[in-house]
This record gives sequence, structure tokens and C-alpha cells, in this order.
Amino acid sequence: MKILVTGTAGFIGYHLAKKLLERGDEVVGIDNINDYYDVNLKYGRLKELGIAQSEIKNNHPTISIVYPKHTFVKLDLADREGMDALFERENFDAVCNLAAQAGVRYSLENPHAYIESNVVGFLNILEGCRHHNVKNLAYASSSSVYGLNKSQPFKTSDKTEHQVSVYAATKKSNEVLAHTYSHLYGIQTTGLRFFTVYGPWGRPDMAPMLFTDAILHDRPIKVFNFGKMSRDFTYIDDIVEGLIKVIDNPATKNVAWDPKDPEIQSSSAPYHIYNIGNNAPVDLMKFIETIEDALDKTAEKNMLPMQPGDVESTYADTSGLMEDFDYKPDTSLDKGVSEFVKWYREFYAIYKERK
Repeated sequence: MKILVTGTAGFIGYHLAKKLLERGDEVVGIDNINDYYDVNLKYGRLKELGIAQSEIKNNHPTISIVYPKHTFVKLDLADREGMDALFERENFDAVCNLAAQAGVRYSLENPHAYIESNVVGFLNILEGCRHHNVKNLAYASSSSVYGLNKSQPFKTSDKTEHQVSVYAATKKSNEVLAHTYSHLYGIQTTGLRFFTVYGPWGRPDMAPMLFTDAILHDRPIKVFNFGKMSRDFTYIDDIVEGLIKVIDNPATKNVAWDPKDPEIQSSSAPYHIYNIGNNAPVDLMKFIETIEDALDKTAEKNMLPMQPGDVESTYADTSGLMEDFDYKPDTSLDKGVSEFVKWYREFYAIYKERK
């Protein structure tokens, strides 16, 4: 299968591309490699995929020196002409859209970046699928779409009309646009609402990296809402396995769908939404303690109030994945944090030596 994976210089996109390549798929990866966070980490991921930084040029295919079936193109989703040319040239069997402007808090500072990447960019993906006969589209949504909803665990059958950040609003818009294109053009769209993904090669603006870096460098960590928060932390390998299941099994029409009593997560169109989380929320203080244990070092904690746009708790009902794919993420927090800390020590030791 020939698959377009967007955001392959990013955390989840890198891991998905690597797994697909290892099983023999042909992967075209794209990323704009923006400077939202340290580009050295992005280039490090690409290097693991066999893409040398020196060979990367805008809108120019670069062939991997590690995986013969991998091509990378530096390209922005919001580049309408570039995206159309990519679809015209490559003839994809499937698309997995993971590229996005990430970060809940940053969306309060720079909302235009989120509209360009997450809304305009996603529309370009949908239009590429529409005009080039790609029927299989999987894409990243987010647990943040649940917004003000306090009913937990979050169910895909819950209403999601009350987002509390621009980032969350753009992810909700993706789901709405996806359904529209499924209905109008028969594109099989599957959205996965991710719940706090972590693991090796993770983003430096996320809690695991922020906490680990601060603890190792004797800086206090920022603990928001005075520690009274919980997250359904989901290990990266579990996320990738879920993504591959939906890529291999694109959405179908729900023949029992009733427009007079409409089910939210499916449709008379080939459209579906799933939660993907560990189904086991962890208190923030417990998460910090797990990192401390892995580092064998205690954190100095700066207790702070809740940040705008944040939510107190996330907790995924993953029954949809179980029912349709007999799959549930199950990596323990201890194992996941241990793997992350091991990678962190190795990567930043090498990076420090190179500097």
C-alpha cells in the first residue's frame, strides 16, 4: 500500500512512518519542519528514517538511504498548489494526516497558525483525496474536543460543542469537515481522538519532556492547578498500533444509522470517530513521581493555578476500538516512562556531544 503520512518530522508521524516502512508499505512523508519547537529534534527523527538534513529542499522529493520505499518532501499543508501537485504525482492508496500546529496554550498566543495548518491544511488534504480518488483517510483528532464536558470517561457519543482552546476548535472542525466529505464524495474518513501521547522522540513542549529536562538540570517544574489534574497518558506504540488498524480497515457506512436519532460517532456516510487512550487516567502528581523514580531524582515543584485553555482531567472510553478492532492500549505507565527516560538520556547525551 502506498500511504501519505503527513507530519513525519513530528512525534507521532515519525513513529507511524517507521512502523509502516518496517512492514513493507511505501510511505511518502511530508512536513514543513517549522520552528514551533527545536528543529534539531525534527531532523533527528528524519535521520532515523534515512532522510539527511543536507538533502532536504522545499517541495523536492528526498529518497531515504535506510528505507528504499520512503520518500520525504518538505511541504506545508497550507500550500494548496504544492499539495495538489503531490497528490497528482504520487497516486496514494491511503492518507494519514498527523501534521498539525500543536499545543493548547500556544493556540492562545498565535491562533492564525492553527487556522492555517489545522483548518486550511486539512481542507487541502480533503481536496487532494477528493480530486485524486483517494478513498481511505485517517486523521488525528484530539481529546481536547471534549472541552467543558465533565462527564467521564469521555465517550465518542458525547456532544462536543464547547471547546476551550483554538487548538481544540480546529480539531473539532476537522471532524466536521471529514464528515462532510464522507457524505458528499464517499471518502472513508476515520478520526482518532488522541489522549496525551508520550514516549521516545516526544515533543519538548509536553509534560514528560518538560519535567525530565527540568529535574535533570535542577530547575523547578511547573505544576498547574496545584497538581489537581489527571491525564489518560497513552504510550506512542499503542497509538501507532491503533492508527494502523484504522488505516487497514477504513470506515464504512453504518447501515443502522437513524437520522431521527443520530449516532454521533458514525453516520450513513463512511465516517467514524474513535477515542484512543489508555482508559486509565493518572493523577499528575503520580505521573511526576513515576518520572522521579525513573530518574532516581526528586523534583522541585512550583505549584501554580490552572492555565487558560487547559482541562482538569481526561479519561477515554475506548470501547469503540475494542468492539470494532478487538484492541485496547495497554502499555503501563512505569514501562512507558522508563522507555521515554532511556531515550531522553541517550538522545540528549549524543546531541550535547555534537554541540
